Amino acid sequence: MKEVVPSRRERLRAETSREIKAIALKLMAESGPDGISLRAIAREMGMTAGAIYGYFATRDDLISTLISDVYTDLVDQMEAARDSKREDDAGGRLLAWGEAFREWAVANPQGFRLIYGDPVNGYQPPEGGAAPEAERRACLGLAGLVAVTWPDAEPTQSNVNHRWSDFDPSLVAMFRESFPGLPPAAVALALRVWGRMHGPVALEIYGHFAAQTEHPAKLYRAELLDLLAALRVPVPEKRG
Repeated sequence: MKEVVPSRRERLRAETSREIKAIALKLMAESGPDGISLRAIAREMGMTAGAIYGYFATRDDLISTLISDVYTDLVDQMEAARDSKREDDAGGRLLAWGEAFREWAVANPQGFRLIYGDPVNGYQPPEGGAAPEAERRACLGLAGLVAVTWPDAEPTQSNVNHRWSDFDPSLVAMFRESFPGLPPAAVALALRVWGRMHGPVALEIYGHFAAQTEHPAKLYRAELLDLLAALRVPVPEKRG
């Protein structure tokens, strides 16, 4: 099959679109999420407001595209880190997923804030969300890692009587379709694992660890290792 080469016009349009998104994240870093404005971006790029609307019809369109791009990039990196470990290495795969999450967040703090932190005033996401596919992949990826640990972790999770009705119906449907036979307590465990990964990273990204430690990566790894112990998952051997 003959390779389709983008035309010069298509390449220029893609390049301009990338520049618009980069400036939007820069404005967010400088002024918070409310700093994202098509007119402000147009001024910085030396474009007219009318010209920039040819790329993104509204600010909400731009924000939705940013969220989708950023979230997809995060999930790509977490999946790649997970898949770099053997399938029978449950601890190594879970550790790799968690560490990739933190590494991405530290390298992309504005992106982290956009998808996990600061709400954008007046923003209305499209029906189904701004990044439904990336969100689905992230959810199923982590749930799959937890599902593998369930046979060993189950005895430690029996002190709370969870029901399917405790959780969002769409989450339940996705979980039951992908991991049939697992109980509601497994969903609760997946959410708790996510909370233990997300919490320290959020504290670091928002500067709450800055005065307390110069080594947040050590704290985070210790939290992940403690998590593996709680799940009764063997800790992978450190190589090299």
